[in-house]
Amino acid sequence: MSNRSVKDDLLVALGTEVAGYGFYKHAAGLIEDDHGKNVFTHLAKEELQHMQVISSMLDILKEGGGWVGYNSLVQEHPDAAQGLPIFPEENELIDKLGKNPTDQSAIEIAMESEDYAIRLYGDMLGRAESPEEKVFLTELLEMEKGHLKLLRWELESLKGEGFWCDMMEFSVEKELG
Repeated sequence: MSNRSVKDDLLVALGTEVAGYGFYKHAAGLIEDDHGKNVFTHLAKEELQHMQVISSMLDILKEGGGWVGYNSLVQEHPDAAQGLPIFPEENELIDKLGKNPTDQSAIEIAMESEDYAIRLYGDMLGRAESPEEKVFLTELLEMEKGHLKLLRWELESLKGEGFWCDMMEFSVEKELG
């Protein structure tokens, strides 16, 4: 990734978010577990917001502007995701799920996707030059880490794990608020 420009990296990130959004929408309609449906629906909404923010940031950078904070972009560009290819023609995550369409497989594929996003944003952060760029990428990175944490909890719940002394350690529903 080191030979690509920041704009190229953001285009890769945007593609990753588009694929994630399509996968989460698909998985939410496919899996049987109600808690899992809620998690995937929540993640789809967040991926759509990531698409909005990355698209806006790309436009600003292309026009010669500087880095803007995540929350500012959400507020100032609420319709930025309109016109984006929400569902790519091919989605390898959905194709992979088609080979083993189980709730557990959906969560595991989602975890792999989030892990990739974490590595992508971490690599970009490692090469970031300005403090504003670092803040922007850190916000995305932390959100992706939160997604992975949520998916791990959902997988533990699905497997009947995540309990200590017969007490649930966490509630996915409370995390989603």
